[in-house]
This record gives sequence, C-alpha cells and structure tokens, in this order.
Amino acid sequence: MAGSNAVIGGGGFHHIAIRAHDFDASVKFYTEALGFTEKISWGENSGRAVMLDTGDGNYLEIFANGKEGSKPEATIIHFAIRTNDVDGAIERARAAGAEVTVEPKNVELQSRPQHTQVRLAFFKGPDGEVIELFDNETT
Repeated sequence: MAGSNAVIGGGGFHHIAIRAHDFDASVKFYTEALGFTEKISWGENSGRAVMLDTGDGNYLEIFANGKEGSKPEATIIHFAIRTNDVDGAIERARAAGAEVTVEPKNVELQSRPQHTQVRLAFFKGPDGEVIELFDNETT
C-alpha cells in the first residue's frame, strides 16, 4: 500500500512483530479468534516466523523462540487493532482464552481541534502481549 510520506517515500506501518513462547498457539489465536490470515511464513523449529494480514494489508509478524512467563512492559506498551465491533471482537478473544484487562467502553478523548469519541477494550494475547481493540467510528 502506498503512503503519502514524501520525506521517506511511502510511509505508514507495515507490521508489528512479537516473539511468541508457544508459536503454534499464538498463530492459532490470531487466525482463529481474530481472523488474521497467513500471508507468508518461513524457517523451522525455533527459527519459524509468519506474517499474518490483519485484514487491511498491515501485518502482525510472529517469531518463535520467545521466553516463557510474563513480560515487563517494554518500549511498545500495546498495539491496537482497528474494528467496527469492539464488543464482538472482545468476546471472540475471551472465548479463545484471552484475559480481558479492560472491558469495552466508550471514551471521549480530549483531543484537538475537537473531542473524539472512541470505543475500546484491552486484552492479553497468548504470550502476554497487550492488545487494544479500537473503534473511532463511534458516535
């Protein structure tokens, strides 16, 4: 997808990458619970990786060989998935075993030049990654 950033040519996010302790469980969660689709995969055993299309040409890249256990917050504190059905998406995640950390709610962002209404929810992915569901089409 072509972007409009004239400084670097193109622009926009292509993918976010995570390292999963249980590679197969993570791929299953993102494909079955959230509907992502495999674009490409490569490697074997602890060197496996996959690019999953989130539905709009942006990708989640999953690498194998992650460490087991909880992860302290790092530079990237969460990633957000755009959806027009926060409530339905959070229920799919919950049914797949995700820990919901913030139930769906409407939030008014005190943004400029005007306030913005959003609906959001947060949950943890299979390897402890924090995921936000985000809908800014809420009225």
